Parts: sequence; C-alpha cells; structure tokens
Amino acid sequence: MTIVTEDDPSTVAARAVERLRLAEARLARRRQTDCGPSENARAAMRLILERTDDGGTVTPTEIAQALAVSTASVTGMLDRLAAGGLIGFVANPADRRSKFVVPFDRSTDADAIDPVTARIREFALDLPDGAASQLADFLDRVREVVDAECR
Repeated sequence: MTIVTEDDPSTVAARAVERLRLAEARLARRRQTDCGPSENARAAMRLILERTDDGGTVTPTEIAQALAVSTASVTGMLDRLAAGGLIGFVANPADRRSKFVVPFDRSTDADAIDPVTARIREFALDLPDGAASQLADFLDRVREVVDAECR
C-alpha cells in the first residue's frame, strides 16, 4: 500500500493536472455558448493553417478524421467559418468531387485564433532549460491516459 502525503510530488502533479482538466472543461462549456468559435472550430483552423503553412492541403474529411467527429458536423462548422470570412474552398484538381479548405486571410495569426495557446507560449519562455521537454513528455503521457479512457 502506498501512503500519499499532501506534498508528495506525484500528488502535487496529479492535483495540478486535475485542476487543468476541470479548467479545460469549464472553458469548453463557455465556448459552446458565448465565447466565439467552438473548440473544434479552433482546432480545425489550427489544422488548416498548419497544413497551408507546410505547403500542404486539407479536405473536410481529413479535418473530420483529425478531430474525430462526423463529416456532417465538420460541414456545418466549416460553413460557419466560411461565413465568418476565415476560410474558403478550392476545387481539388485531382478529384472533382473533392475540395480543399483554405484560409482566406493568410495574415491571420494562429495564436489569435487560440489566445490561450499564445499565453501558454509566453509562460513557457520562463521555464528553465530542459523543463519544457520534461513537461511536454509528462503531459503527453497524461494525454495518452485520457485518450485511452472509455475506449
């Protein structure tokens, strides 16, 4: 049997992650109702911008797969992003039935789409050398546990 104390490093870390998860859940609820584009729309915009910046393309189906949501929900989300002037569509020259999603305004800063990430980047600049990699490894392991739950 393991005895856990309040200042045990594993307890401190686990509680910090739990506070983060609760804060993320509250943010997701707020964004669903009154705080701009949904979490999925923000993730889609990041994917679109990343692919475009890398010289690639992305289709609505690829976005649905990346977000693990239905193509129907992606269609509605992309229609709202297009109506807001954030994206457009171009025909896929290799497949006339397919289209690529492209950003309208290439001066859009990905951090402006997700200001939370911009703030996190600022905080990361204050981390000691090597700490960012350790923290990223730890959080990736936490993410793997969360992703594996209820599958």
